[in-house]
This record gives sequence, structure tokens and C-alpha cells, in this order.
Amino acid sequence: MTEDDPIRIPITGELDLHTFAPRETNQLLEAYFEACVSQGIFNVRVIHGKGTGALREMVHAFLRRSPVVTSFRLGDETNGSWGATLVSLRHP
Repeated sequence: MTEDDPIRIPITGELDLHTFAPRETNQLLEAYFEACVSQGIFNVRVIHGKGTGALREMVHAFLRRSPVVTSFRLGDETNGSWGATLVSLRHP
């Protein structure tokens, strides 16, 4: 496996962005949501962390523009609080 090989991510309905570069966020979210929908997963938890909020804002900006997203909200105390966003995806 080389540095240029694609990283395989399990499609479970939960995506942790901590291991990815921020510049990869939009492309990663688009591909992950497409894979989720193709497997019948329509509720996704995106973990962006609390930090400064920059990554969260980047994720939310993408979600507002995405035609596959029907709604999203921050997590609550049981699923990540403001360090995660819960996303509902459009059924085909």
C-alpha cells in the first residue's frame, strides 16, 4: 500500500473526519453520502470535533448546498454534542 492508494472507509453511517485533511472534506462527504444511500443508510453521524468550529462550519456549508441532504442538526449529549452533526439523506 502506497501513500497514493485510496483509503477504504467502512460504510456504517458514521464518518469521523479527524483522520482526514480539511481540504478533503467536501469530496469525502459527497462520496460517503453516495455510498450510504446506495446501501440504504439515510441517517449519518459526521464527527468533526469541537475545536475552533472551523471544520464544523465547513461541514455545515457543504450540507446546506448538498442536494442529497434533507436536514441536519448538531448532536445531543448522547451522540457527540456539538462535536458531531446528524445528517438525514434523501431517499432515491
